[in-house]
Amino acid sequence: MSDQSKGFKVVADNRQARFRYEILETYEAGIELKGTEVKSIRESRVNLRDGYALVRNGEAWLLNVHVSPYQSSSLYFNHDPVRTRKLLLHKQEISKLVGKVEQQGLTLVPLKMYLKRGLVKVSLGLCKGKKLHDKRETIKRRQDEREMARVVQRY
Repeated sequence: MSDQSKGFKVVADNRQARFRYEILETYEAGIELKGTEVKSIRESRVNLRDGYALVRNGEAWLLNVHVSPYQSSSLYFNHDPVRTRKLLLHKQEISKLVGKVEQQGLTLVPLKMYLKRGLVKVSLGLCKGKKLHDKRETIKRRQDEREMARVVQRY
């Protein structure tokens, strides 16, 4: 049974985050959206690359995520593409995140945006920035894996 038939569809994936950051933990959050944003997200018109999340006054916010304006809507009803959106998390999760983000200097980065049983969800990663030598190591490991796959494929 495919993910599509289970009611799960990945709309946007932030592959750059896996390269830039070391992901320590992941959280699933809902997002407070407007109608035209939901329609645009269903068409996969989302860019997570520069996005990040903050915790302010006991609430989690998603910033810098670009959701393109909905094509079939008039200008009057459309939304601001990079507006700040509220994330829907449990209070316990938010309090846990506050401690880790503020005390340990970690960052909250959106990893994936997907539809789960008709609702838009975001997978947030609690991340630590990689140093240049870590990135080089990642590139080298990826190249080695590709070479091994090619050799196996030939024989």
